[in-house]
Amino acid sequence: MSTITVEQLRTWLDEGGEVCIVDVRPLAERQEWSIPGSLHIDAYEALKAHDPEALAELQIPASQRVVTVCAAGKTSQIAAKQLRARGLSQVFSLEGGMQAWSLAWNSAHIPLPDHSIQVIQIRRTGKGCLSYLIGTGEEAVVIDASLDTEVYLDVAALHGWRITHVLETHIHADHISRSRLLAQQSGAMLLLPEQKRVSFPFTAIHDEEALAIPPLHLKAFHTPGHTMESTCYLLNGHILFTGDTLFTASIGRPDLQADKGEATLRAHALYQSLHRLLALPADRLILPGHTSTPVPFDKRPLMATLHEIDAQIDLLHAERVDFVHAVLSRLPAPPPNAERIIRVNEQGLLPDQPVSELEAGANRCAIF
Repeated sequence: MSTITVEQLRTWLDEGGEVCIVDVRPLAERQEWSIPGSLHIDAYEALKAHDPEALAELQIPASQRVVTVCAAGKTSQIAAKQLRARGLSQVFSLEGGMQAWSLAWNSAHIPLPDHSIQVIQIRRTGKGCLSYLIGTGEEAVVIDASLDTEVYLDVAALHGWRITHVLETHIHADHISRSRLLAQQSGAMLLLPEQKRVSFPFTAIHDEEALAIPPLHLKAFHTPGHTMESTCYLLNGHILFTGDTLFTASIGRPDLQADKGEATLRAHALYQSLHRLLALPADRLILPGHTSTPVPFDKRPLMATLHEIDAQIDLLHAERVDFVHAVLSRLPAPPPNAERIIRVNEQGLLPDQPVSELEAGANRCAIF
């Protein structure tokens, strides 16, 4: 049975190659997360029962290159076998399924008026994690590393940069942070918001402090709420990296690893933090730490101006009491394995189990 790796499929999509991706998972799993542009046929049970008509409704040209996908790469092999039996010659099953796809990524360049600075948005397409590589001269800064360290090191090397600083916006709950390991491998300084949660050494960055690598100037804005240490970073007064405080269409949830009382306090803090950001000029460009939808391979950055976000999210205009009530009443289920992931990130170590198993599933750090 022919299979394909996540890296090969990622390369095909990144290069714009024509491929039909057939997702055979149950609908509920599909709705959680999916590969951008994929077709869905709810054939999981029929394929498990080896029903020869499981994919009968699927019409694909015999010359089409096809990749079948399931949760872990087993049922998709049955699907691929059935399609090959129908005469399709280029059919592959994705190794590891959606669990492995969690580590797939693509990137987009942020357009900037100052060409001496480049910002690259590095996106985990299935997981929705967004991290950033900011380069100037021969140096580079990474914010919220969520992928294998080789990704950042390779992209930096491609642009002639050496990673000198690695920053986090907060202690994450939906993915394993690679920031500490990246700092160790690159020799970079590791900067985290001031807090007493982690058990490893780091350089604390405080509210209103700035990292300066001329012409790059990165200023910290302490924005508690999603977590109490959450911090945003303003690049040269124009671009704001907001982590999980503010997204392009939502806001961060305040309840992870918190009881009802703590969640309420965080919601009040979040209200104040958001209004601090809203006081910035409306043309400031917001680059968030997550997106709740699969990221297509279109090289278009996920971003919005503060004005656009302010106009889209009605909750930003609510009074404090109404805001807190609405936030706490709209909380979705927590990210899968959130408690375990938080503990690992506080320790600064990689887990014993495969990362793809621990991180599998969609991002749920927004309230809606």
